[in-house]
Amino acid sequence: MIDLRLLREDPDRVRASQRARGEDVELVDSLLSADERRRSSSARFDELRAEQKQLGKRVPKASGDEKAELLQRAGQLSSEVKAADAERDAAEEETQRLLLRLANLVHPEVPVGGEEDYTVRETIGVPRDFAAEGFEPRDHLELGQLLGAIDVERGAKVSGSRFYFLTGVGAQLELALVNAAINRASEAGLTPMLTPALVKPETMAGTGFLGQAAQDVYHLDKDDLYLVGTSEVALAGYHMDEIIDADRLPLRYAAFSPCFRREAGSYGKDTRGIFRVHQFDKVEMFSYVAPEESEAEHLRLLEWEKEWLSALELPFQVIDVATGDLGASAARKYDCEAWIPTQGKFRELTSTSDCTEFQSRRLSIRMREPSEGGGAGKVRPLATLNGTLCAVPRTIIALLENHQRADGSVWLPPVLRPYLGGREALEPVAG
Repeated sequence: MIDLRLLREDPDRVRASQRARGEDVELVDSLLSADERRRSSSARFDELRAEQKQLGKRVPKASGDEKAELLQRAGQLSSEVKAADAERDAAEEETQRLLLRLANLVHPEVPVGGEEDYTVRETIGVPRDFAAEGFEPRDHLELGQLLGAIDVERGAKVSGSRFYFLTGVGAQLELALVNAAINRASEAGLTPMLTPALVKPETMAGTGFLGQAAQDVYHLDKDDLYLVGTSEVALAGYHMDEIIDADRLPLRYAAFSPCFRREAGSYGKDTRGIFRVHQFDKVEMFSYVAPEESEAEHLRLLEWEKEWLSALELPFQVIDVATGDLGASAARKYDCEAWIPTQGKFRELTSTSDCTEFQSRRLSIRMREPSEGGGAGKVRPLATLNGTLCAVPRTIIALLENHQRADGSVWLPPVLRPYLGGREALEPVAG
């Protein structure tokens, strides 16, 4: 959530952010009104409680008509205090309800518009010219079947559409990608993590995934738990309700986890193969930093993603995602999109988002500044950021299609070979 003081001091900035996102601008005025009721009802309650306390001191000392009047007023005050207390609680609840609906403020440099209005920051690598090489590229599913690596038919038989099996070298390739990604993250100073796939409602809501993204979330009604769509959720909740000393920052993690998404609204999109699926594995980076360091940390996460994709020798572009395509928690988001030869376009492989103080305020995660003069240091919200290092299925797609050979084999970049027994290529299976 955003800071209510910022809302009161600069509501036009919040309105502009909502407008740029294509979200409800009137929510800002509704929230301002609720906040005013919250503050006035709280002041009214405090006034009545103060009068009640003063009256309580006067009654024992009074007598006769004065005491009778004081007792009568005490009875009235009791009712007024209860009413003011209820009004204050209702106003507080309404303010919090509306505040949780408000998205993060977008960074002023984010391009305004919808999904197609991004700007390209840079393009790295050059797509192969398969025509010049004399053959038509196969798509990832055909290659996966030739290699004995991907089985979507049995995935659908066992679990339904958008599920799959990785078999043989497909399973080995996933493990190679995960181990290589985790090792690179560890070498960069991130702490490796294995995180829960099920989280409590307050954790899911705290990260902002029960707003605009709620339709994509799996919920277990009997247990009132949610399946995560990214380990960002568990990593954000890791320090929930904690105060972290500033000298411990930055805290950086890299988690491997299964991820689950309904893919609601994607009917008919990417139905072939394993590009858009309900369950997949991912290595996710997550940082806790001081708010003034978040922009620099955002670029650092992006650089680690670029280094990883470059090590895989994939051609890709980096885009600055437009306002209307940002998640509710993100102030700014960069995507790395790899070239997919059979689609003839770049597709998202990794992303990194600067969530500023939005998640930490919702999850009550704060930092304590160093104290001056021996006293307790100032406590304030910190910033959180996330970045995908390796979304496994899409990375497999990009690897198979970009590094395929005419005979159906797939060349392996050197970064993966130590995790695949030193082999230089994946070969088609006999039969």
